[in-house]
Formats: sequence, structure tokens, C-alpha cells
Amino acid sequence: MTEPSALLRRIRVWLVFFIVCLVLSGATAFPLVTELRLMDDALAGWASPVADALPGLAEWIGRVRAGLDSASAEHPFLLYGTDWLAFAHLVIAVAFYGPYRDPVRNIWVIDFGIIACAGIVPLALICGPIRGIPFWWSVIDMAFGVFGVIPLLLVRRHIKRLEALTEPVGGLGALRAAAQSGPTGPVRSTART
Repeated sequence: MTEPSALLRRIRVWLVFFIVCLVLSGATAFPLVTELRLMDDALAGWASPVADALPGLAEWIGRVRAGLDSASAEHPFLLYGTDWLAFAHLVIAVAFYGPYRDPVRNIWVIDFGIIACAGIVPLALICGPIRGIPFWWSVIDMAFGVFGVIPLLLVRRHIKRLEALTEPVGGLGALRAAAQSGPTGPVRSTART
């Protein structure tokens, strides 16, 4: 296998991993009420050792479940926001098909993803306290950005290497190099006066 082929394969493997994670994150935002009921029941039942070891977690899950149950029963339109959150994850996942198809041409999608991952940290630090989210939960939210950026940085590095290996001689790279080196002599006009 040639080096460009190996790089393309690595890029695609990491992108599939990232896309699957985005799809799972999105898909799990649709059934939040059911998921929280199951989690709260588990912490009160078979997973009670976890609740005993982490009482703050059990209390938080119970509080979130109560809030979601109340919103679902009295104000179901509020959950429409989490439906849009789920949809956004799915749409963003689709965007990463561009770099899967043509990584060099669509590296901007990777840059977009890196910026989005970086944005998770200030969002969690600012909005978490405003919304009454415990700090430890904000740390979990920030971990999505921290761990999400790792495969994107790897993919970006591989794309840059692939670009360098596959750029045609005398192509855009040669033009960039010539532009950076400056003029090599006087410009001669071909126009007649």
C-alpha cells in the first residue's frame, strides 16, 4: 500500500469514528425523557452501588428526570429544543462526508469541527453556571470538546501530509513557493507603446 493510500485509509477510519460518535450523540438526544427514567431507575435498582459511591450523580439524575418529566407532561414544546439539538448533530455528521470523499479539498470541514470543539469549553463554563448545572457536569460536557478534537487534529495532520504527497509538481505548491520567494527580476511588459 502506498503512503497516500495508507493516509487516506487512516483519514477515513478516523472520520467514520467521528461521524458515528456524532450520530450517537444526536440519536440519544431524541429520547431524553425515556433515557433519564431508565438511568434514574437503574441508579435506584441494579446500579445502586454507583449511586452509593457517587451520591451527587444520583441526586443530579433524579433532579434532571423530574425536570424532564415535568416539561414533558406540562410543556412538551420545550423538548422540541432537544429535537433540534439532535438534528444538528446529525446534520453536522453529514457534513463530515465531504472530507471522507475528498479530504484535501474539504479540509475546511475539519477546521470547522476543531473550532466547534473548542467552543464547547467556553459554552459550558459560561452557560453551565447560568443554568444551574453542577461544575462536575460541565466538566463532562467540556470533555466532549476535548476528546472530540483529538481525532480531528489527527485527521487534519494526515490531510496536510496527504496534500503534500499528492500535490502535482508545478501545481499550486509551486505557485505558493514562487509567491513567497518574491520577484526574481524585473517584470517585462509585452505591451507595445
